[in-house]
Amino acid sequence: MAELEEPRRRIPLVPENLLKKRKAYLAIKATQAKQALLNKRKQQKGKQIQFRRLETFIRDSWRKRRDDTRLRRMEQRPGQAAAPQESKLAFVVRIVDIKGVTKRVKRVIELLRLRKNYAGVFVKLSPLSLKMLRIVEPYVAWGQPNLKSVRELILKRGQAKIKKKRVPLTDNMLIEQHLGGCGIICLEDLIHEIYSTGKYFKRVTSFLWPFHLSVARHASRNRVGFLKEMGKPGYRGEAINQLIRQLN
Repeated sequence: MAELEEPRRRIPLVPENLLKKRKAYLAIKATQAKQALLNKRKQQKGKQIQFRRLETFIRDSWRKRRDDTRLRRMEQRPGQAAAPQESKLAFVVRIVDIKGVTKRVKRVIELLRLRKNYAGVFVKLSPLSLKMLRIVEPYVAWGQPNLKSVRELILKRGQAKIKKKRVPLTDNMLIEQHLGGCGIICLEDLIHEIYSTGKYFKRVTSFLWPFHLSVARHASRNRVGFLKEMGKPGYRGEAINQLIRQLN
């Protein structure tokens, strides 16, 4: 019987130093995998990597060159546009994207608080404000709004800026609390102060958050990228009221 028994297989022995190397290698790979996972989560929380096409660089370069040429001609031939005598109030709305523009144009856009497309603000016309409007003219549409447009904008989209937060103008107590010292205690007083460009116009406009207007998703665009219903940027005069009705 002993002869029929199969001989036992010998398990090959692994040297101890090789086992230690394998264990250390596995520990290093586990640490690297954990770090890669943490880096991936950190990258997902932050700003995603964006790839830009060659066309965007060409467009940005063309816009910068166009703005530099336009601003240089303005300085060489400073023909100031005269402010309309019948009204000192203007409504400015940004209707064109500003990617790739010069720093000077970006600075004026920030001063006017038009940081997003279809954002609008009330501006008191003066030689300085007219110069600012000329700098950003290819990107905004502006004109003289009537009382009906001012009222509709404030009643429908009016929001107050309180502690860097947007608060809807639903209560006159809120207006009286922040503008009561100026003699403005209700929405009608606020509307009158803006339309008449009164003594406290700057304080009232600073109290209001920029108006965020809306555009239809199905709106068609032309080859340049402008919305066909909006028309071209620049001075509109009283036709700005039609644009306000359209975007409000």
